Amino acid sequence: MKARVVWLILCCIWGSTWLFIKIGLADLPPLTFAGIRFVLASLILTALVLLRRVRLPRSGKELALIAITGVLTFALNYGLVFWGEQYISSGLAAVLQSTFPAFGLVIAHFYLPHERLTTARVLGVLLGVCGVAVIFSDQLSIAGSMALLGSMALVLSALFGSYGNVLVKAYGGKIDPQVLAAGQMVCGFVPLFMIGIPTEGNPVHFHWTTMAVVSLLYLVVVGSVIAFALYYWLVRHMDVTNTMLIALVTPAIAVILGMIVLHEKLNWRLLAGGACIISGLALIVFRKRHKSVSMIEEEP
Repeated sequence: MKARVVWLILCCIWGSTWLFIKIGLADLPPLTFAGIRFVLASLILTALVLLRRVRLPRSGKELALIAITGVLTFALNYGLVFWGEQYISSGLAAVLQSTFPAFGLVIAHFYLPHERLTTARVLGVLLGVCGVAVIFSDQLSIAGSMALLGSMALVLSALFGSYGNVLVKAYGGKIDPQVLAAGQMVCGFVPLFMIGIPTEGNPVHFHWTTMAVVSLLYLVVVGSVIAFALYYWLVRHMDVTNTMLIALVTPAIAVILGMIVLHEKLNWRLLAGGACIISGLALIVFRKRHKSVSMIEEEP
């Protein structure tokens, strides 16, 4: 029962972060906004790591893994998310980023021997690609060139983020999750600041409205630190295939919140494309669940 409650809380948190990113972007520039989020989150995580006195990475391979995946996951992935969401709705951004698991399956095929592509997984990936194609179709004439570029940025963010996750799964199993996340955030916010501050200006002079501060704090405390702690608790207490179902629910929550709070409008391309993407993910997830159940039934 407790695991199900945590699962629901995570769905709500990750479904709502898209809304708070969009609200914050009304006053804050994207790259520095993302960078500040991860500076603050990494400070909190580092404090928790020091209090727990856990083992810190020492080998060159572990440090290199943290640096590379930090750039992929927090600089490129989130940098593109924040930049792209300036030009598209929060709901559309969440739907496009939900291609994350599909990219991950393809990349995992080359890094993880037990995660090979199967017919069901290929069909799921193809459905996701079709969904993206439907959303992109005529996007230029409907919403303009910047919306098209914003949509492309979200798909690229999913590619970079999934690549980082696969590398962690393949080589980072011995690194403490909080240590890994804190190190990744540090390696991620540095490039964001290196690009953001010269092009977007001094953060002290930003338009720090009440909603901008609230959005930032929500993304730091709830969307980063609390969500991270809940997720790693959940993977220890719930089957992995069940945790994957979160990816099916968060886009729907993001779309609904965008409609209610920001009055974002739906169009048939978003509905049709989103349905294809979610169906592809469902095919992958439920196929994995069925396979896991079959393996359990066959055990003596």
